[in-house]
Amino acid sequence: MENMDQLYEAILKGNLSLSVEMTKKAIEQKIDAKSIIDDYMSKAMDEIGQRFENGKAFVPELLMSARAMKGALELLKPLLVGNNIPRAGKIIIGTVKGDLHDIGKNLVASMLEGSGFEVINLGVDISAEKFVQSTTEHKADILCLSALLTTTMNYMKEVIRLLDETGVRNQVKIMVGGAPISSTFAREIGADGYSSNANAAVSMAKQLIAS
Repeated sequence: MENMDQLYEAILKGNLSLSVEMTKKAIEQKIDAKSIIDDYMSKAMDEIGQRFENGKAFVPELLMSARAMKGALELLKPLLVGNNIPRAGKIIIGTVKGDLHDIGKNLVASMLEGSGFEVINLGVDISAEKFVQSTTEHKADILCLSALLTTTMNYMKEVIRLLDETGVRNQVKIMVGGAPISSTFAREIGADGYSSNANAAVSMAKQLIAS
């Protein structure tokens, strides 16, 4: 049997090709998919996230690890469906209307996906109507709103207002983030959570799912 610690190291170091190679070998050896994810892949993402929090890793490393994790997950998805292994939760994420920034939002999406969430990434410049429609259509557990401009951050209020008006608000938790956003602003607009970085977003999402 291959040393599966190599998969952990591959994701930790952001080595996509080795991550995919080790995952293929694990599948060939019929190692349980949930074990592959929980014992190696998720632990590697937790470790790189902690290093980021401690200032020992930076955004490029996070992106590389998330890419390696995503590549491995693509191979495991058919097995997850077949074995009916539950995902951590379903999340919709997008940058609000008028804002075209997506690097931070995409990093958060990758980290969430790498941590076991099913993520629907709507992209940028998303209207309140689109957020509400997607939340209903996908029966999302969490809706993540991103904004990088002070001129667009207030549009988050419009999204939450429409969620209230359509009766969807009580069906979904709302997370907000982006450079101009603060925990105070999040509370003021009625969001359920706020995160200042990708690793914190994963922790917050897990808390919201558990609450």
